[in-house]
Amino acid sequence: MMVSSSRFSPLVLLLAAHCGLLMLASAHGYPPSGAGSALSSTFYDASCPSAHDVVRRVIQDARVSDPRIPASLIRLHFHDCFVNGCDGSLLLDDDLPAIQTEKAVPANDNSARGFPVVDDIKAALEHACPGVVSCADILALAAEISVELAGGPRWRVLLGRRDGTTTNIESANNLPSPFDSLDVLQEKFRNVNLDDTDLVALQGAHTFGKVQCQFTRENCTAGQPEGTLENLDDVTPNLFDNKYYGNLLHGRAQLSSDQVMLSDPAAPTTTAPIVHRFASNQKDFFRNFAASMIKMGNISPLTGKDGEIRKNCRRVNSKGY
Repeated sequence: MMVSSSRFSPLVLLLAAHCGLLMLASAHGYPPSGAGSALSSTFYDASCPSAHDVVRRVIQDARVSDPRIPASLIRLHFHDCFVNGCDGSLLLDDDLPAIQTEKAVPANDNSARGFPVVDDIKAALEHACPGVVSCADILALAAEISVELAGGPRWRVLLGRRDGTTTNIESANNLPSPFDSLDVLQEKFRNVNLDDTDLVALQGAHTFGKVQCQFTRENCTAGQPEGTLENLDDVTPNLFDNKYYGNLLHGRAQLSSDQVMLSDPAAPTTTAPIVHRFASNQKDFFRNFAASMIKMGNISPLTGKDGEIRKNCRRVNSKGY
C-alpha cells in the first residue's frame, strides 16, 4: 500500500528514517528476527492493491454499530505482537491438542474483542485477492486505520508478514498487565526491544476505548458489576489525541499501569519527562506513536517462506475449511 508523500510530510520523512534504522538494527541482531525479506509498505501494490481500502471499508462499517471497535482492533495488534511476534497467533481458536488458544489467557479472556470484525476483513480480502493478505498484516493495517479514523496519526504500514501455525501460552500469560509496576512494564517492553519512549507512546493508545472497572484503580468501588465498562479517557473518550497524558498529570489515569509512568520513584529519570513532553505537544506524541507502532510491528515477523497465509484467521490451513 503506497500513499503519496504529500499527504504525510514531514511525518513520512521521519518514519522513513526510522524504518531505515530498524533495518540497520535487524542486521545487528534486533527485530525483525527470523529469516525472510524485510517488510515493505509496497508489499501488496501488485498482488492486492485494494487491500488498504478493503480493510478501511470493513472497519468503517463496523464502527457504525460498535464505536469501540477501533480501540479494540489496535489492542489485538499489541497483544499479537508481544507474543511470538506479529504472526497472528492471537487469532487462532482452540484446536486441541495441537493448538491452545491465546484468547483464554487472563489478559485476553472476556477482554480482547473484535475477532468477528477481523473475520469480516479476511472474508472481504479473500474475495478481492484470494490467498494473498495474511491475518498478521490485517491486524497491522487495522491498527493504523483505526487510529487514523479516530483522529490520530497516519503512517505507512510495513507489510509482508506471514501467519504463524502455533500459539505460545507461556508468553501470552506474560503480557503487560494493568497491575504491572513500572519496572515490570519496562522489562516486558525491553524483552521485545522497545524502550521507554516506546512504552510511554504505546500506552498512549489508552486515549480511547473502554476498560472493565475491575481493572481500574477504583476497582468498581462504586458498587458496579465487575464487567461494567469505564472510559479510559473521560475527556475525549472516542478521539485519539494527547488528552490521556493530561489525565496522568492530574492523577486521573484509569489504570495503575498508566499512572506509574509518573508516580513510580524511578519515573522522574525515565518515563515522566516523556509523559510531560507528550502532554504538552500532541504532534510530538503522534510522531513518536507512529514510529513506535512501526517498531512494534517489526517484532519477529515471519516472512519469505516461513509460516503461511491463512485462509481463515482462526485456523491453520492444514485443518481445512
